Amino acid sequence: MTEQEIEFVKHCIKKDIHGFYVWGKWKQIRKEVLKMDHGECQRCKERGRYNKATTVHHINYVRRHPELALEIWYEWNGRIRRNLVSLCRECHEEVHGYRKQEKKEEITEERWD
Repeated sequence: MTEQEIEFVKHCIKKDIHGFYVWGKWKQIRKEVLKMDHGECQRCKERGRYNKATTVHHINYVRRHPELALEIWYEWNGRIRRNLVSLCRECHEEVHGYRKQEKKEEITEERWD
């Protein structure tokens, strides 16, 4: 990424992160990643399932690593790793800790009388 692009990402982080996600450069990279992954959720694929990917997830979160916001790959400890990965909505929410809560029936004192 150029210094100018990094500054733009930092600006979006401070003002409105939505600006990053509607940015043409991000949209193009997102499209490339989805194509590279054949539109398949990579997490489901690891689990032996198939689901259509609807999201491209940043392994290195944009807010913490604006310099990697448009990078498909990154180097860590001498190894090349994926930074952008295609995921379905459910897996993306799971990665961010937004697991669906099962609705539990409330138990009242009356029930145990």
